[in-house]
Amino acid sequence: MTSQGSAQQAGLFGQVGAPASTASLASLLLVRGGQSSLDGKRGGFVESLPMTPPRSMEAGRTTGAAVASQIREFENPQSMGEAAGQVSRSIAKSDTVIVQGGSLRTWAYRSSPFDRVQVVLSTDGRPLDADVRLWQGPDNTPCKMRVYSEDGSTRPFSAVIATPHDGANTVAVRNVGQIEFPLDAFVTATEVDEPIADLSETSIIVQGGALRTWPFDTAVESVEIMLETDGRPLNARIEMLQGPNNIKQVIELYTEDGLERPFFAIIDAIGSGNVIRIVNTGPMEYPLTASVQPHSINDNLSLNTPVIGGW
Repeated sequence: MTSQGSAQQAGLFGQVGAPASTASLASLLLVRGGQSSLDGKRGGFVESLPMTPPRSMEAGRTTGAAVASQIREFENPQSMGEAAGQVSRSIAKSDTVIVQGGSLRTWAYRSSPFDRVQVVLSTDGRPLDADVRLWQGPDNTPCKMRVYSEDGSTRPFSAVIATPHDGANTVAVRNVGQIEFPLDAFVTATEVDEPIADLSETSIIVQGGALRTWPFDTAVESVEIMLETDGRPLNARIEMLQGPNNIKQVIELYTEDGLERPFFAIIDAIGSGNVIRIVNTGPMEYPLTASVQPHSINDNLSLNTPVIGGW
């Protein structure tokens, strides 16, 4: 065969191979999109039917996953400033720090013009295992959290820590995972997320040692959680479940005063069958008040739309 014939044959094979690969990719996407059958697999541990909130409660804020994805895309301060209005106006002035496994990073505020600090932790898809603490003075830790997420990209950690008293405050983030599992930490003190629901109207009392569960509909994209006490210590364990005892995200919380330092967090609800479970790990004398409500809702989701996800 001559060189000219070989070139023609190679060109023919290149033209034939391209449509085949495109068709294979299309068929693969179609198969993956049709494998979801999760709507009928809810666990038996829920207390009531899945919560389907009214559309008027939909939040206009960005979910935690969107914040985490935008943080990973911010490689220079100019790009951070362009999207600052969508996430937070302080993003362009704050630092996004990579915390390697086993290392510690701190953010110190010498003055106290702010009474709250928001902490966002995420990964590139690997597990997220971190210890978050608030230091106020020597040997004083009024708030501490142990955070775990099965996937720090789709289920990042986003919480607001109260700093009510004057004086220097330091937020410490320690990556307790292995060295192969780094995480991205973002701390801001201006224009933090605000709850939509009214705590006094939507809250219930969780006695010491008791647990409560809140199931949510597939249309709910993120959930807001508010916990407080009447001034006593706050000890709680917050879990995001998807299926019977399939824990996707865990937050173990302690604050020395649940009235001055209430807890507020936004947790993303991916797929269907999502349930929030809150356990009051304190003694019976220390009840807490909990409010768990939808934060953002997908209005475009129909009953015929396949849900990508799994248990």
